[in-house]
Order: sequence, then structure tokens, then C-alpha cells
Amino acid sequence: MPHTLLTIGFTDGLPAGLDAEFTVIPPPTLDGLVRYGVLQRPALMLVDGRIADWRDWVTTVKTSPATRRALVAVVIAREQFPAALDAGANAALAPEMLTLAALRDLVPPPNAELAEQLACGCADPLPELAQQALERFNAREFYAQHDLFEALWMQTEAPIRQLYQGVLQVGVAYYQVQRHNRRGATKMLLRALQWLEPLPNVCQGIDVAQLRADALTVLDALDTLPADAEWDETLLKPVITQ
Repeated sequence: MPHTLLTIGFTDGLPAGLDAEFTVIPPPTLDGLVRYGVLQRPALMLVDGRIADWRDWVTTVKTSPATRRALVAVVIAREQFPAALDAGANAALAPEMLTLAALRDLVPPPNAELAEQLACGCADPLPELAQQALERFNAREFYAQHDLFEALWMQTEAPIRQLYQGVLQVGVAYYQVQRHNRRGATKMLLRALQWLEPLPNVCQGIDVAQLRADALTVLDALDTLPADAEWDETLLKPVITQ
């Protein structure tokens, strides 16, 4: 499957044959970049250093906890390499260096070991502490679920810990909704989705696909509900287990 490439600012200068090796997705607005990055999960974000606000695109991605792990490369004059790296870019390329081979080298191969570890962890039964945390979550005790999931997350070293972190952060987002903190809820949902998106649809009996869908429904509502409207807390759905 081709890697996904997000290009920002380019009207020319991209190597020929790019579409044959990468799935090139259209850019969002700068304000919508973090959400777009979480949901689309591009393998690489390529920024044209000729545009005036190139630095804003890089720093927006790299300063958000939801997207700071994303790979970002800036195509820019050699003398501006230090500025691109200082802004947070993972790599800087001069225009003459921008080739398909260079882009291939920037994108790491799939981490088969991590995928196997996640699959094995997802096949395990849900730990007792997680079951207790889900009871609190589904009782809408979102603050209490945080403490239980955090304790489990801290004592777990295997990659399956991202399941606990993702559910925990959805619960924290719902807690912020209850407190009418839309900005905090939105940020936390985006952070949660970065952990949930790579997981299988079912993990340790948790219906991750449904949890992702529920979190996105709340995220959409936060974006579209008028500021003075009453919040519909029935959107805060319980976690489903199988």
C-alpha cells in the first residue's frame, strides 16, 4: 500500500511520478491541520519553504501533543536548513535534492515488530484494573477512570499501553465536556485518537472501532454546536466490550 504524503504549498517542483509511489492528499487549512493530521495520519508532511508561512505549518504540527511525532520535511534553500530544523522539521531538503528516492528514504518502513506486539497484546484478556476503570468510565465517573487507567498505563511497558492511554484520554475529554471546557475537550480527543487509530477494531475485548466513532461524533459536535447551545450529554457513550 502506498505511503500517504501531505504536501503543503507546492504549485511546482514536486518530482515526476509522485502519484505512482505515494498517495498524495490535499492540504487542509492551517487551523485544521492538527485534526487533519490525526485523522489522516500521513506518513510524511512535505512543506514548500518558498511560502511565507512555512514555519507556521511546521510548528503547528510539532508543538501539538496530538501530532508532534509526525514526520515533517521542508524543501528550502540550503542556507535555511538550520531555520527549518529549529522550527521542528525532521529533515530539510534543497530543491535539487527532492527526488522520489529521497522521499522514500525519509519514510521509515512499517514497524512489523510493533504491529506484532500490539496484535499479541490485543489478544490478551482485559486486565482487572482496566475492567475497574471501564466500570467507572461507563458510570460516567470520568475523573475516577483516569486514575485507574493511569495506574495501569504506568505499570505496563508493552505497546498495549496505548490502548489504556487512548481510552483514558477519551474519558478525560468527556470530563472536560461536562465542565463545559470545549477547547480542553477538543485537544484531549485529538490526543486520544492518535493512540486509538493504529489499534485493531477490537482490542482486549474493547470495541475500539466504536470508541473511535463515538469520539469523532463528540469532536464534530464540539466543532459545530453554537457557543450558547445546551450540550447533549447523551453523546458521551459508554465503552462497549465484547
